[in-house]
Amino acid sequence: MRRRWLIGRGCWVFVIVAAGLTGAEHARSREAQPGSAPRPPPRPASLQKPVSAPPATSPVEKPIVVTQDSACMRMLAGVAGNRIRPAPSGAKPEPEGCRVDDPVVVEALAVRTADGPGQVRLLPPPTVSCELARAVSLWLDTSLQPLARGAFGRELTALHVGGGHECRRRNRQAQGQLSEHATGKALDIFSFQLGEEKQGGVAVSVEQPKGLEQSRFLDGVRQSACGAFMTVLGPGSDAAHANHLHVDIQQRRAASSRFCQ
Repeated sequence: MRRRWLIGRGCWVFVIVAAGLTGAEHARSREAQPGSAPRPPPRPASLQKPVSAPPATSPVEKPIVVTQDSACMRMLAGVAGNRIRPAPSGAKPEPEGCRVDDPVVVEALAVRTADGPGQVRLLPPPTVSCELARAVSLWLDTSLQPLARGAFGRELTALHVGGGHECRRRNRQAQGQLSEHATGKALDIFSFQLGEEKQGGVAVSVEQPKGLEQSRFLDGVRQSACGAFMTVLGPGSDAAHANHLHVDIQQRRAASSRFCQ
């Protein structure tokens, strides 16, 4: 009787142990399922990988560089009659390749007149590189002022301009090289004002000169520009320059190289 009870008790122990093992294996199988596996803590925000990194070819924006203490700026600021100031430092950043070194806003440049010191206004005041402003200043004083006085007996008083600093490609094309306007090294001139308009001054349009006298004056302007700048384009060059005179100081392989049309 006692032996039968021990055998029966042993069977119950075996059943309980087997049931315990089966339950443990079932629990482990549930833990092995992907849906119920514990997740690691989230990565700190400072270590999170960006959702989408910018492509390697994306233009890197750089701010316009303003150097108020540049030698060029000091030189121009030291000439009486020059109205020139550094471009605003808060200017919108431009894509790579459209950086302007020493950008300045030019309101007027000093020239020598028959009656003493004078100035030529630039309307509206363009933003250009200081290097270009210096080249234009020298051209106005040594070439254009004498030309105006000789052709009309009047002083050059203003340039009507456009297309100073502008981040774009040549001739506003979608593809191709960047224009010199992108670096502030180019200026477009639409007309020349001789004398004061209220006192019967003369306006000479680059696109539509009036008479032989104005045409000859513009021929002299373009010829002198070819000696003062690296590139000169205007009416007759191409359709993009039919209504203005484009001058720039593009760097070329040879310092004496010029492109004039």
